[in-house]
Amino acid sequence: MMRSRLDEQLDRLNAELIDMGTLVEHAIEESARSLSPRDIPRAKTVLALDRDVDQKERDIEGLCLKLLLQQQPVAKDLRFISAALKMITDMERIGDQAADIAEVVTMLDAERAVEMTLIPEMAGETVKMVRGAIDAFVLRDLTLAKWVIDMDDVVDALFVREKNALIELLRRDRNAAAHALDLLMIAKYLERIGDHAANIAEWVAFAITGTHKE
Repeated sequence: MMRSRLDEQLDRLNAELIDMGTLVEHAIEESARSLSPRDIPRAKTVLALDRDVDQKERDIEGLCLKLLLQQQPVAKDLRFISAALKMITDMERIGDQAADIAEVVTMLDAERAVEMTLIPEMAGETVKMVRGAIDAFVLRDLTLAKWVIDMDDVVDALFVREKNALIELLRRDRNAAAHALDLLMIAKYLERIGDHAANIAEWVAFAITGTHKE
């Protein structure tokens, strides 16, 4: 009877994590789509999604604590719950950074193009990373989790290239300082989202194997 109750609550936790992952994936996709062309109404929807992500984190955290206190799980179940608590922290931060990007989009100079930078490419790669991390969890796919972790190097390299391009832009046009700073902030948020997606993938790998990469 106790095992049946535990399995039921673990199934609910799994479903809640998938729901939160879907919300986060939607938030990063919408923030990326708001970039080019600049889409303020779409950017504002991301702020609402971030509030939903925050609430979902609180709900899942409560469920995890209830499982730990009432069910006293061991071994594989405990590993899954521990990974879930770590994953929701990274997912919540992705939601925050998607909202940060959306806020910057609302302030961008509409006369200056984003299309000519590497930011759309960075956004596309980070969306793929977030989607891959969530899919790796849903499918318990260790190979996909490792792919997401490796992709972090790709996003980091794009960030360095974007930063160098913006430095060059400032050398050519000092009037572009405010715009360049906005773009650098967006690029940094995307780079951090990539880090969090990689973290999620590492916790997925831990849930599967019991080993966490330091």
